[in-house]
Amino acid sequence: MKLGIHAYAYCSQWSNETLDLIDRVKNLGLDFIELPLMVLEDFDVVAVSNRLKQVGLNVVTSTVLTNVTDITSNNPEIRNKGVDYLKACVKATYDIGGTSFCGVTYSQHAKDTREQPTERTWEYSAECLREVAQYAKPLGITIGLEPVNRYETYLINTCEQALKLIDMIGEDNMRIHLDTYHMNIEEKSFYEATKLAGDKLIHYHLCENDRGIPGSGLVDWDGIFKALSEINYQGYAALESFVDMTDNMNTWVWRQLAPSGDVLIKEGAAFIRGMQEKYGLL
Repeated sequence: MKLGIHAYAYCSQWSNETLDLIDRVKNLGLDFIELPLMVLEDFDVVAVSNRLKQVGLNVVTSTVLTNVTDITSNNPEIRNKGVDYLKACVKATYDIGGTSFCGVTYSQHAKDTREQPTERTWEYSAECLREVAQYAKPLGITIGLEPVNRYETYLINTCEQALKLIDMIGEDNMRIHLDTYHMNIEEKSFYEATKLAGDKLIHYHLCENDRGIPGSGLVDWDGIFKALSEINYQGYAALESFVDMTDNMNTWVWRQLAPSGDVLIKEGAAFIRGMQEKYGLL
């Protein structure tokens, strides 16, 4: 299992001013950095690619869809913009040497709606993601669907729902991206959800129930790592705790959850490495 960290542990928005985080993550002994693609116009693929190669660090990318890129919108122009945006994210991932692109890629994040998703909603998402997956396949990119909690999406809250959409898409480079923060709200069992993902699991966000330092809260880490061991998980797993309180995206962090990003990484990574050793996943 490859252990890394999301850049938002340090910054609220990615740009060339934060390139030094790549060096910092490498020096902390982690395997990869997860980079957000929310603001593609500020994402310098040449600079990022060069820095990753210089320091010898792997990379994963992620994003969320907004109201102007919502592939479940009834407006075909918005759906088309969403497909174009996701394809651009796939291309950026390829250009920096990544092979995994994940996140809330199936519908608008934090969509303001009071309506239940319809079968047409699911069909819109599947149709659009099928086109993106077909574009990504020859580039060697897999796409991970991240189930998030009911307050952040009305479409995919659980691993079971992600599997349903993957089945509807019908492309073999579609995968699942689990997140313990959201699972703590939506799943009945961390163990069962992880086992259900099985060989479709490509990425895992390792968060405490309050997004603080892993091991300091209520998450069933033994259940998670027991399941990861049983499926022999060798993919990516990132610490995703938000230390920086920001208004640049909906992280909903209103208090300091760790003294600093370095403390979060040092203590969180030590805890996760201990769990890896306990369950034979080093």
